[in-house]
Amino acid sequence: MQDLRVSIVQGETRWHDPAANRAYYGGLIAPLHGGTDLIVLPETFTSGFSNDAIGSAEGMDGPTVAWLCEQSARLDAAITGSVQLRTDGGVFNRMLFATPDGGMAWYDKRHLFSFAKEHERYAPGHERVVVAWRGWRVLLQVCYDLRFPVYARNRFDPAQAGQADYDLAVYVANWPSARAYP
Repeated sequence: MQDLRVSIVQGETRWHDPAANRAYYGGLIAPLHGGTDLIVLPETFTSGFSNDAIGSAEGMDGPTVAWLCEQSARLDAAITGSVQLRTDGGVFNRMLFATPDGGMAWYDKRHLFSFAKEHERYAPGHERVVVAWRGWRVLLQVCYDLRFPVYARNRFDPAQAGQADYDLAVYVANWPSARAYP
């Protein structure tokens, strides 16, 4: 298995301003061209973690999905992060995984944060998603999913005797400032 260079990008997300956040995070990731294989953006990186952002949730044909695809192609790296996305099934906290060839996979957050009433506004995901990227199998997870390790348990892959079904678990999160280290 080849090395996988991962860049975790954390920033000062602009509250409820998707266009400004795309420009801001675009500037943060631009210098990573040629130096990384996978760029990890925060949970709800276009709005901040806010239940009020549900009204401006985009579709899969919206500007954020297009922006991720463009950035991935330009940087020759996969890019992942979550955004609020509206589908016929409701609004999801959806972790997107864009690849330079135009590929797009996604994972819908399964465990919604009931303490913030996320479960009253967002639809829960139901599918476990493992993506293949540059020889690695990556499990996609979002924030509060971390509290339910049984769902992230690395299982044996029946198609590959003796091998687990993923090599790397990636959790995107958006922690409140009250939980930041001083």
